[in-house]
Amino acid sequence: MAVKSPSSAVLALISILHLVAFILIIAAERRRSVGKVVPDEYDEQTYCLYSSDVATAYAIAALFLVSISQAIVMGITRCLCCGRGHSPEPRRTSSVIYFIFSWVNFAVLASCLVAGAARNAYHTKYRGTFGAGDFSCETLRKGVFIAAAVLTAVNSLWAVFYYRSYLRSEPALGWKPYRSETDAGAVGMSSYAPA
Repeated sequence: MAVKSPSSAVLALISILHLVAFILIIAAERRRSVGKVVPDEYDEQTYCLYSSDVATAYAIAALFLVSISQAIVMGITRCLCCGRGHSPEPRRTSSVIYFIFSWVNFAVLASCLVAGAARNAYHTKYRGTFGAGDFSCETLRKGVFIAAAVLTAVNSLWAVFYYRSYLRSEPALGWKPYRSETDAGAVGMSSYAPA
C-alpha cells in the first residue's frame, strides 16, 4: 500500500499560523492591563485607572489564527469521520488519538484565551472612600496567557501529528475494504431470484 506524503505547504501553513498566534499570546502577556488606584478630583472616592487593554485584541487575534489552523487541518482530513474508509491498523488508531488530543487541547486553549481576554477587558470603576485603606485594582493574573502560549505550541504539534498520521493511514487508490469474490476463502454473494 502506497503511503501519501504530507504536503509541505499545509505543514508550513499550520506551523506559521501557530507561530504567529504564539507570538501574539506572548505579546498579550506582556501588555496585560495594569490598574492603579487614583483619587477622584471631585469627591472622596478612589477609582482604578487602567493602562491600555491591547492584550485583549492580541488574545482574540491569536484565537482566530489558531481556529483557522484547526479548520484547515480538519477540512483537509475531512474531520476524520467523513470521506473514505481507512484500514484498521495501528496508524488509524494513532490518527484517532491525535485527533482527540488535538480537539481537547484546542478546547482548553480557546477557553484560556477567551477567559484571559474577558478578564483583561474587565475594569472595576470606583473602589471606595479615599483614605479608607489600600485597595487593589482587579487585573488578570500572570500566567493565563503563558498557559495559552504553551497550549498553542502543543496544539501545533498535535495538529501536525494528526495530519501526518491521517495521511499515512489513508488507503491507497487501489485498496478495497472487502475481499473480491475470486478469493479462494471468500463466500460469494448474489442476488436472490425466485425459481
